[in-house]
Amino acid sequence: MHLLILFFATFSAAFMATVPPGLLNMNAAKTSVDKGKLNGIIFSLGVSVTIILQAYIAVLISKYLHNHPSVVAVLLKIALVVFGTLAIYFFIIAKRNKPKKKKTIKVSKKNSFFKGVFLASINLLTIPYYSGLNAMWKASGWIKFEASDIIIFILGAGCGTFTVLYLYTIYFNKLESKNNTFSRNSNYILSILMCILFVITVFRLLNY
Repeated sequence: MHLLILFFATFSAAFMATVPPGLLNMNAAKTSVDKGKLNGIIFSLGVSVTIILQAYIAVLISKYLHNHPSVVAVLLKIALVVFGTLAIYFFIIAKRNKPKKKKTIKVSKKNSFFKGVFLASINLLTIPYYSGLNAMWKASGWIKFEASDIIIFILGAGCGTFTVLYLYTIYFNKLESKNNTFSRNSNYILSILMCILFVITVFRLLNY
C-alpha cells in the first residue's frame, strides 16, 4: 500500500511542478504544432527519461544527507537564502503582468528525443526539487532507501512529467489563449509557496 501512496504522491508533485508554462512544456507544444503530435510525444519522452535519471540522482543526494546530518544545517541556511530570493523573484514577475513571448527551439523529427534530453538536462532546479521531495517523503514514512521504493519514486516523477507534456502536445491550441493569465497566477502561487517553504525552513533550522 505504501508503494501506491508513494507513486501517486510523487506523480502529483511532478505533475504540479511541470504545469506552469516554461521551457520544456512550451517546446513540447511547439514541436507538436510544427512537426506533428508524434514528434511532440517523442520530445516529451526524452524529457521524461532525463527526469527519471535526475530523480535517481536526487535520491542518492537525499540518502547522503540522511547519513550525514551535519551537512543538513549548512544546507538549511542556504535554503533560506534560496527560498527568500525565489519568493521575491516570483512576486516581482507576477506584478509586472506583462506577457512574455516564450522561447522555443526548432526540432526535427530525427533529433526531437535528444533535444528533449538536452533541455531537461540544463534544468538545474530538478535535482534539488526531487531531493527535497524525497526527504519529505522519508520524513512522512512513505519511502525507504530500498530498490522498490526508489524505482516507484523515479517512475512517479517521470510519469507525472510526461503526463503534463503530453497534455500540452495534445491541447496546446486550447491552452495557448490562457497561458498569460495562468502564468501570472502561477507566479503568485509559487511566490506564496516559497514563503511557506522559507517559514518551514526557519522552524527546522531553529529546532535542528
